[in-house]
Amino acid sequence: MIAIQGATFIYPGATVPALENLNLAIEPGEFLAITGPNGSGKSTLARLLNGLLRPLEGRVLVDGMDTSDDTALITIRRRVGMVFQDPDNQLVAATVAEDVAFGLENLGLPPAEIRKRVDLALKSVGLENLAARPPHLLSGGQKQRLALAGVLAMEPRYLVLDEATAMLDPVAREEILEQVLRLRREQGIAVILITHLMEEAIRADRMLIMKFGRIFWQGSPREISHQERLLAAAGLRLPAVIALAKSLRQGGIKLATNPVCVEELARALWKLASRE
Repeated sequence: MIAIQGATFIYPGATVPALENLNLAIEPGEFLAITGPNGSGKSTLARLLNGLLRPLEGRVLVDGMDTSDDTALITIRRRVGMVFQDPDNQLVAATVAEDVAFGLENLGLPPAEIRKRVDLALKSVGLENLAARPPHLLSGGQKQRLALAGVLAMEPRYLVLDEATAMLDPVAREEILEQVLRLRREQGIAVILITHLMEEAIRADRMLIMKFGRIFWQGSPREISHQERLLAAAGLRLPAVIALAKSLRQGGIKLATNPVCVEELARALWKLASRE
């Protein structure tokens, strides 16, 4: 479990905390979405999870290890893998396979173990046929999958995606998210999704909305998805599917359910059409 206990963080030169007295627990295997407007503190929170930033007050514990303990940082960062918004910042080697192997080599793992992990990681993200390709020749979606493979090769228990799909087109964005969720199902990895896209956040088991460095709301995405006023107060909008369903109801179409994704809306419309 990752436990954030009374964490406060202020950037140098700032007068207002980026995070203030934050308390949060993230369970193993959980899918947690963290959203909120720009400047709400969600990316700062992401960097606290593996010690890239350390709280000025309070503490962050990863499976009982404190991120303020320098001797535990290597282990913590292996357990809490991070994929950032710009994959180019995480790609360092001449070929796809060498890039995935980079972190493993720094750990001093045996060559046979490195090869095994590289092969598995590339296969898990669908890049096994591009192992010899230079990273700069990959598409944006492929680069992000490569960054993800480099993290997965470290065999993390927690995977943090910090706006990792923000620079991708909708198709690539969906591919990355589907691969991450498949890996979660297969490997039991906890997924912490930092996103400003409500369409992504509502797919989580639990959603947390940040505002002014504090937790503004948390709970089931289905609970929040139809509370337009609360979302507006947090600087957020209804997801497109929910907004469409609302418009359909206002137009006289009586949907039997409250859909939160395209598939649910399609099923609701199909059932309605099949009765007529």
